[in-house]
Amino acid sequence: MPTIELTTHLEAPPEVVRAQIMRPDLLLHVSAPILRFKPIEPLALPDNWEDGEYRLSMRFLGILPLGRQIVGLETQPMRGDIWSIRDNGRGTLIRKWDHWIEVSPDGDGTRYTDRVTVEAGILTPFIVLFARIFYAHRQRRWRLLVADDFRPLR
Repeated sequence: MPTIELTTHLEAPPEVVRAQIMRPDLLLHVSAPILRFKPIEPLALPDNWEDGEYRLSMRFLGILPLGRQIVGLETQPMRGDIWSIRDNGRGTLIRKWDHWIEVSPDGDGTRYTDRVTVEAGILTPFIVLFARIFYAHRQRRWRLLVADDFRPLR
């Protein structure tokens, strides 16, 4: 199964980045406008993620329905100075969306890594290409948010 990995430097302390990752509104912000999510179960997302499964509907560019996605969150034990969280997800189009986010100190900021392994049958090559574009977009949105001191989320 193919794995995509992208890393960026964020000009914010790791503890600030970790706290922001745990906010569902950050996911909604950094994914837009490419993907729009709407909660199905529970009907509203919590203020902060907790381990467990969340069922969401997905739309490409807010228009084209992509079915449902299960976000299966699992916070991980610290490995040295590396904090990580796993979304062991799956959905209508994607049998496996195993997304890991890793956060670690990087000079005066944070090293932020997205790593996702995808299995989507004959759609896998297309989903892999989409994932590369999508995570580059998300990381760009992260850098813009950090540069703006997370103001759009307040």
